[in-house]
Amino acid sequence: MYSSTVVPGLLQTEGYAAGVLGIAARFHSLPTDDIAEAARARMDRSRVIHEVGHRFVFLLEEAVLRYQVGDGDAMAAQLGQLLAVGALPAVSLGIIPMSAPRAQWPEETFHIYDDTLVSVELVSASVNVTQPSEIALYSKTFERLRSMAVYGAAARGLILKAIEALS
Repeated sequence: MYSSTVVPGLLQTEGYAAGVLGIAARFHSLPTDDIAEAARARMDRSRVIHEVGHRFVFLLEEAVLRYQVGDGDAMAAQLGQLLAVGALPAVSLGIIPMSAPRAQWPEETFHIYDDTLVSVELVSASVNVTQPSEIALYSKTFERLRSMAVYGAAARGLILKAIEALS
């Protein structure tokens, strides 16, 4: 999964999810009275990252760590969650530093599900790509983005800098 805009849903805290869902609801002129319930439902779905037999690779642009979604407490909790999730054995969390030489420009958010499906998030819809040649392009793009990312201590360092910037 690659994101240049927000923390992916599977990694979101409830407060951050409420912020993301609130922004989306207001943009689409939808009611906001069920955001808390929707955020809790997102938390229920995110339990899959703790289940045995799954492997997740997340790539985030460093800017995602800095975009203010929700208040300072929600952002601090979200960044702390990224530190915790990045340590899970079934999760690889890469952060593409803003200072990294670009081998690929930032792209729209997309999820690759093995070699059978790519889901692309657009302003107006989520597009499902199933053509093998198109899936191959997204896989190539993901690998180029992945090559620019930092992992482990370097990724944690970027997250910690984002936490420090909240003060």
